[in-house]
Amino acid sequence: MASVNVIGFSPSLARAAISRKGNINSDKVFSRPCRHTRVLPGVGSTNRLSDKGYSRIQAKNTTEETEDANKGIFQLLGMKGAGDTDDKLKIRIQLMKPVTWVPLIWGVLCGAAASGHFEWTPENVAKSALCMTMSGPLLTGYTQTINDYFDREIDAINEPYRPIPSGKISEAEVVTQFLLLLTGGIGVASAALDVWAGHDFPVMTLLAVFGSFISYIYSAPPLKLKQSGWAGNYALGSSYIALPWWAGQALFGTLTADVMVLTVLYSLAGLGIAIVNDFKSIEGDRALGLQSLPVAFGVEGAKWICVSTIDVTQLGVAAYLEFGRRCSSASSSRRCTSSTPTSSPTRSRTTSSTRRRRSPSSCLGC
Repeated sequence: MASVNVIGFSPSLARAAISRKGNINSDKVFSRPCRHTRVLPGVGSTNRLSDKGYSRIQAKNTTEETEDANKGIFQLLGMKGAGDTDDKLKIRIQLMKPVTWVPLIWGVLCGAAASGHFEWTPENVAKSALCMTMSGPLLTGYTQTINDYFDREIDAINEPYRPIPSGKISEAEVVTQFLLLLTGGIGVASAALDVWAGHDFPVMTLLAVFGSFISYIYSAPPLKLKQSGWAGNYALGSSYIALPWWAGQALFGTLTADVMVLTVLYSLAGLGIAIVNDFKSIEGDRALGLQSLPVAFGVEGAKWICVSTIDVTQLGVAAYLEFGRRCSSASSSRRCTSSTPTSSPTRSRTTSSTRRRRSPSSCLGC
């Protein structure tokens, strides 16, 4: 057998495969793995894929799969950057923007807790879940759908991939959808929640109708409150903060003046939050003459208005609560002073009796 130069092999492989006479033992050569890329002299490195290159391709494929999955989630939640789909059910859910339901569902829970009568019983949980369904999927879904319907011209500029401007759903189908959602929301309030809560006056129905009316005049002409930056954003903020809170409190207790004041104040913070939603629509708003705050004051000015309204609201609520605490404390001190025992047993009994008949003060205490 002719001898062959095996410089390209690893030293351990060469020692094992070559006999003392310089011949190659082919069984040993091919039965051991060779880790070097230089197989034969003069040929150079092979084009075998390196581990690093394979890792890069694998990571790229994983990233693309993750992005596709995220687009599908964004599509269902009604968020920007949604994927493309022809599934009519998914398109209808996209119009309802489930991502916007969360603040209203939370608001219902806050109102229920503020009532002072909510307990974690199966009945109360079921009652609050039904109220959350009315506030979130039904009435907020109605609000988002009707807003997309009347904003279809703006969306054709700002977000042409949205269901209506892209032609994935007809205008007649959209109208049918928001009418069904509106009917369902008011129906749940009147036929279920007011009856379940035992209301003599249909508070839940009134709140549902009022919130639906605000949603309509916010999006639809001739009022179209969103054309006015201040009025539109405050209407949106109150719908997202005050109304669900009132619904939760009315379902389990009674709406009081102090709670209504607090939620109206917090709605000012909702105004600041609503401004954030206008930044993505500047081009379309400007083209159609809508005076949103970013258009009217510029991006920099609107940014500071947004931050200021949120911060001022928090400070205002804190001041209101502190004022109420001080008034309540002063009122309690006056009552304690007036009820101090005297030498006359008759006066003492009269004072004590008067104190027992006195109604409790409000949270303001004055």
